[in-house]
Amino acid sequence: MTDLSTSATSALVAIVEDDAAIAEGLSLNLKLQGYETEVAGDGEEALACIDSAAPDLVLLDISLPKLSGIDVLERLRNAGNHVPVIVLSARQDEFDKVAALRLGADDYVTKPFALAELLARVAAVLRRARHSRPVTDALPAGADALRFSDVVIDLAARTVIRGGEPVKLTHLEFELLSFFCHNRNRVFSREELLREVWGLRQANPARTVDNFVAQLRVKVEADPERPTHLLTVRGSGYRFVR
Repeated sequence: MTDLSTSATSALVAIVEDDAAIAEGLSLNLKLQGYETEVAGDGEEALACIDSAAPDLVLLDISLPKLSGIDVLERLRNAGNHVPVIVLSARQDEFDKVAALRLGADDYVTKPFALAELLARVAAVLRRARHSRPVTDALPAGADALRFSDVVIDLAARTVIRGGEPVKLTHLEFELLSFFCHNRNRVFSREELLREVWGLRQANPARTVDNFVAQLRVKVEADPERPTHLLTVRGSGYRFVR
């Protein structure tokens, strides 16, 4: 079942959902918000749809025929496709959530969800994808790169090199790392990070932020268990030091 609008001015959201009623409802409500939609009903159709339509965002159900949502996400990331993805799941299994986030999902929403909350998350993820964080106190005017330890962050190209090797970061991981680098030495609470980086005011800040900081530590710290840059400030939040 496919629904593709031809307007080039609105964001295109791919809805990957095997329940036709849910997919139709999501498509209708997204269109009412000014988005365009394309719908896929199984994992294989999803990959073909994403490859051909190049959506701005994907709403991806975990339980799909042929290929699961986790498999679809893994194949996208392995192929170098970093389209923003919001995972939808009727299961509250922490393993599924951690797996999705580690594979590069930008958000994870458990069914049943409030439509208004999902639409807010869609808007927030798209907003992050379109706008980079402004440079503040950490970088001089005109600077487009930052170095710490053996890590080089190219802010213009949105790439990260560690020890001479490229590091694959999801869009949101890069946003979080950039935000820390732009605001070094400052302590941010989890609630502040959720608001500033995720663009959300209502979510579980501890689990969301902690999971992403843990992922970043694995990718940029020499010893993730004893970080020297992404530091935990007990009782307060996190702080980045060079």
